[in-house]
Amino acid sequence: MLRTSQPRTRLTPLLALCLVLFWFAPLGAQASGDVAVVVHPDVPVDTLTLADLRRLLLGDREFWPGSLRVTLLIRAPIAHERDVVLKSVCEMSEAQFRQHWIAKVFRAETALAPKIAYSTEMAIDLVNRIPGAITFIDAPQVGRGLKVVKIDGLLPGQRGYALH
Repeated sequence: MLRTSQPRTRLTPLLALCLVLFWFAPLGAQASGDVAVVVHPDVPVDTLTLADLRRLLLGDREFWPGSLRVTLLIRAPIAHERDVVLKSVCEMSEAQFRQHWIAKVFRAETALAPKIAYSTEMAIDLVNRIPGAITFIDAPQVGRGLKVVKIDGLLPGQRGYALH
């Protein structure tokens, strides 16, 4: 007598866990994909509009209120933070952003070109040491003591936040 086995329809605990993680992963990924705008503690600004942030990134605004010079610290071209900022704020490709700054420096339209931060740790260290500095950090890596600026009245993780 030949017996055929019926396929099991019960989910194993491991498969169930994988399905739960797959289902809810996009919810956590959105918040962790946000990029925080961080400034030196002495910068007299708590909120910026997206348009103001774009002017800072493109070198069209060189001073904070109170005549404090802006020092733009931007991550290296391979960094997630840089990609988010270029796409969400500048609406430029890497090549367009680079060409914009080369032309701006060549025409002597700015005193300072952006400084490159090669790691999150370097960006945090420099933004805390250079008066007037502004940088961009993955929101989950923002620690205590860092001054995070609101963009259009919103902080990273809030619904409608632009930098993600």
